[in-house]
Amino acid sequence: MLGPVETRSVSPVFVGRTDELDTLKDALARAAAGEPQALLLGGEAGVGKTRLVEEFAAAACRRGAVVAVGGCVEIGADGLPFAPFSTALRALREALPEEFAAAGAGQEEELARLLPELGEATSSRHDEQGMARLFELTVRLLERVAAAHTVVLVLEDLHWADASTRHLLAYLFRTLRTGRLLVLASYRADDIHRRHPMRPLLAELDRLRTVRRLELARFTREEVARQIAGILATEPDPAQVDDIFERSDGNAFFVEELAVAACQGCCPGLPDSLRDLLLVRVEALPESAQRVARIVAEGGSTVEYRLIAAVAQLTEDDLIEALRAAVGANILTATTGGDGYRFRHSLVREAVADDLLPGERSRLNRRYAEAVETDPTLVPADARVMRLASYWYHAHDAARALPAVLDASVVARRRHAYTEQLRLLERAMELWDSAPDEVRAALRPVDYTDVYPPCGCDPATTPLRYLDLMAEAAVAGRFCGERERALKITKKALRLLQDEPDPLRAAWFWVQRSRLVQALARGDGWQELANAQDLVRGLPPSEVHADVLANVAGWSMLHRPGPEAFAAAERAVEYARMVGAREIELNARITLGCLMVDAGDVESGLAETARVMETALQEGVAHVAGRAHVNLPSELESVGRSREAVPILREGIAFARKYGLLDSEAWIWGNLSDSLYALGQWDEAAEAASGALGSAASAKPRGSGALRLAHIALARGDAAEAGRQLAISHAHYGTHDPMPQQLLPIARIAIGVAAEEGRILDARVELDRALAVGFPPGTQRYGWPLLLAAATTEADARALPVAADGRADVLDRLAQAARKLTTGAPVWDAYERWTRAELHRAHGTDTAAVWSDVVTDFECLDRPYDLARVRRRLAQALLEEAAGDDERDRATELLRLAGAVADHLGAHPLAEAVALLAQRARLTLTLPHARLRSRGGTPVPRQALDPAESLGLTNRERDVLRLVSTGRTNRQIAEELFISPKTASVHVSNILSKLGVAGRGEAAAVAHRLGLFPAEPLTAEARG
Repeated sequence: MLGPVETRSVSPVFVGRTDELDTLKDALARAAAGEPQALLLGGEAGVGKTRLVEEFAAAACRRGAVVAVGGCVEIGADGLPFAPFSTALRALREALPEEFAAAGAGQEEELARLLPELGEATSSRHDEQGMARLFELTVRLLERVAAAHTVVLVLEDLHWADASTRHLLAYLFRTLRTGRLLVLASYRADDIHRRHPMRPLLAELDRLRTVRRLELARFTREEVARQIAGILATEPDPAQVDDIFERSDGNAFFVEELAVAACQGCCPGLPDSLRDLLLVRVEALPESAQRVARIVAEGGSTVEYRLIAAVAQLTEDDLIEALRAAVGANILTATTGGDGYRFRHSLVREAVADDLLPGERSRLNRRYAEAVETDPTLVPADARVMRLASYWYHAHDAARALPAVLDASVVARRRHAYTEQLRLLERAMELWDSAPDEVRAALRPVDYTDVYPPCGCDPATTPLRYLDLMAEAAVAGRFCGERERALKITKKALRLLQDEPDPLRAAWFWVQRSRLVQALARGDGWQELANAQDLVRGLPPSEVHADVLANVAGWSMLHRPGPEAFAAAERAVEYARMVGAREIELNARITLGCLMVDAGDVESGLAETARVMETALQEGVAHVAGRAHVNLPSELESVGRSREAVPILREGIAFARKYGLLDSEAWIWGNLSDSLYALGQWDEAAEAASGALGSAASAKPRGSGALRLAHIALARGDAAEAGRQLAISHAHYGTHDPMPQQLLPIARIAIGVAAEEGRILDARVELDRALAVGFPPGTQRYGWPLLLAAATTEADARALPVAADGRADVLDRLAQAARKLTTGAPVWDAYERWTRAELHRAHGTDTAAVWSDVVTDFECLDRPYDLARVRRRLAQALLEEAAGDDERDRATELLRLAGAVADHLGAHPLAEAVALLAQRARLTLTLPHARLRSRGGTPVPRQALDPAESLGLTNRERDVLRLVSTGRTNRQIAEELFISPKTASVHVSNILSKLGVAGRGEAAAVAHRLGLFPAEPLTAEARG
């Protein structure tokens, strides 16, 4: 029955310890190279030393090392002599019997003191040199065994080691010089008290430059979460992680115990077995020391000496004696500053506190609270409010606890500690009904609320209501990522408002619910906003009314941009100014600025958004400033001003991190990825997209990161990875809140993936879905890339039979969509021209003039990849029109430039298309044939003995003769060289004349006889 429990309590996932494991692996590599290594691994009990050793041992075995482990055994006060060495040597002998026997040959009797299996120990006289001799033989034995094999010797639990073991270890560390040997010794750092015999040894080893000492720290909260997930085989609840992290202080062993206890449904206190274990040493203290320990246990993680004295009410001598006993037993420890005391481990404190009687606990907390209120200097000023709230709450005095807890919630809010604020507000709601009426009547919203609008009441004179607390808690939950808890609070509040009709308050809660539903991907939030609109319609201007309008405008900007959204934003700004709602005004102005840009008033819209960002920063409105850092560079990117957007985005990332705006940071990362992609910095763009995935608290920002990674992967030719990231993006975005800014880019990538995989009909299905959604005003930044992708797909599939059916209809619909979609910026003017050029190519009517105009447009923009793509198209058009040498030279230069960009970006499809086109046209991209130059710039002479040149053949005639020699007709030559059949016929006539032959057969014979051309077929037309 115990086996499954023990197994489940250990996480199968190795968590953290990256730096320590890297250090050990580095030491192993050095040892394998013949440089022996010595390391000490310290850490408190349960911190994870053994697990780290196990992981390292497994890694060492995988690298071919022999691992021998020995551990000290605790029996009373002393351990068994040489126990860890004996065990390790036994394991080493079993692993390498022949090498071990050869290394110990002739010294078996002496070595039998450590390993009795070697024979009878010698009965020689014991003298002062006997131990040194044994030590020397042991060291030499290890060196010899490790001469041909990498050996890892692990000695665990040195805090229990006997004196002989400690001495042998010291000798080994001091004298080890050769061999592929690594010695790793572990110990419990918290057990090494001042008089522990290990302390002198550690001091001695610290002085040896050959010994490295590692100290394992406790886990961070993130590492605890990963450990719990491994134990439970599922993602834990964040509240449970917070609870276990707080109670365990990151100690891995205690995390295991608490996680299993929680999983098995134990009581909320500590498991009995662990509590009993932790209380053993406490109960061995004198009674006065136990009493002081109980007092400190209820006082907090650290308790000031003067506060302990005030609560204990002992004489100073008795108090100091009791503290000395507790400190000497390693139960309590003095703080770094020396003005207070704390338990060595928080779980020891919790075990002591859990052992208190209910009345005893509340009495101690009341004493603490009264002492602090009597003399506030007993605790630091910055901790006073929080401490009082805790003391009065645990004293079970609702009348005193409610205002104290509310005061603490205000402090938490001011520090942006929203998780703590939410916890305190939930505690206040718990106390609400228990507090006397006169206490509640004395509370005022102005003192305790911040986000909830007055709703027609004077917050300075109107009593605080329970709904006010729910409003604060809902917003705190949204801010700290506890959206499920916040959603439950709003649901409960709206139920209460059904019994007490208050349209303004109800509208406010509907707005909060809309935000939460969207953040949780449970819906688009419009119905909630519609409910709020209905509630405020016809009411006079108010802060709630302005907030509803601002949210409607913001929602419409993302879902249904247009005149109605613009009007809502203008009214929101007007109402907010009328009622002095500054933050609502700033938010509405951001929305209005973005809508102005989308409507074509670019400069005014950008200027307005920039002014709002500057104002929000100056006034310290963090969430508005965070939103401005998302939207302003996004609007810059929407008009092709990527380079201006990048510095704002980088500033925004730092700002969002400073204020803990996780989702804002994720959106900023995603926007940064877009701008860097446009600028041709794809590696950095991929890193930014990964940043969006890693920093987001909500689903949608993660979806944006995955979508950007899909875009980059597709451009680099990895359709499988693009498809995988696209699926991840779909999963994060969900299906309940469709937005054009998400649906259209998803459709564009889906079309690209389908085209790359040859699924033309699937690409058309994606196009149909996108066209059904349409392109609302302001979505041209998403619409033009999508239309371009679809037009390019159709043009590339022009010769495919599978694409013939329905092709004309698709092209017609694309042309209609292009005619309706606006541009509004040079970049989208260029995209419009590009899209129309691809439609010409799909019809087979594109020309060099058409593509030349597109290239001219993009040469004025800072988008190297787009420019490279259209340059390649222009080069193809020039070659298809059977131009002369000047046009071929131009095509060569265009392809050279496009290929250089493709190679730099890792855009493999473009690079391959450029190379194949150059190969078909017989172009040399590195050294253009018309003006050859060496690296130093000097002309490179042509080969003097070139037969073709001696015959007077031009470069084009050489190309034609090559095809004639392979039996091609004039029409086939024209197709291969992108010239007309008539031009091909003229070239053939000239060749016959220069060679002095009568026909094609003779010309081919001359070419083969002179060895003018290798037997190499031309490549088919490039795709892309």
